[in-house]
Amino acid sequence: MSRVALGFSLITAAGGVFAASIAVRATDALGKPVADAAVYAVPAAGGSEAKNARASIEQVDREFVPYVSVIQQGTTVTFPNRDPILHHVYSFSPPKQFEIKLYTGKSPSEILFDRAGVVVLGCNIHDWMAAYVVIVPTPYFGRTDEKGAATLRDLPAGAYEVRTWHPHQRAALVPHAVTLAAAGEASAAFTFDLLPRKAKFKPPLDRLRY
Repeated sequence: MSRVALGFSLITAAGGVFAASIAVRATDALGKPVADAAVYAVPAAGGSEAKNARASIEQVDREFVPYVSVIQQGTTVTFPNRDPILHHVYSFSPPKQFEIKLYTGKSPSEILFDRAGVVVLGCNIHDWMAAYVVIVPTPYFGRTDEKGAATLRDLPAGAYEVRTWHPHQRAALVPHAVTLAAAGEASAAFTFDLLPRKAKFKPPLDRLRY
């Protein structure tokens, strides 16, 4: 075997150790897909914090984007305002209480989310604006798409507990225990009992006001 071929073989073998994945499906009681569900796999050895991880939650058309964010514990988040009016971002949630007073454009503050849990975001000016930040103690996380699907990738072999959360769930769901072999695949399915999402009145944009 040539040195090039041997090197490629070694890289492939080393990469395979971290190539396991978990396919997650989220549906409601009628079997319809559930989007915006946070899903994450916590290793049996315990959780961990991110190092120098960064994320962004924008304000666009007087809404938070994305509606649900999933980040690893220890991540720093900015809140850029893309609207032509001012916003005042805040949270009263125990994992992270903060406020960024009236501003537009670049986020004047960066917020470190250093405790696991769920944070509810609001705007002190526009009461219909709401979003959720799910802070998880693991780098293996995702959010379900419109088809109710998410894939957690590049997991080392081992035992995991797959957990999920949705802002409109009536009750917490039981985690799934999963054991992954190197370069293996596993799946986990969750059925949510969801409260209907109530639409809030959103008045037309008035650039002369907040």
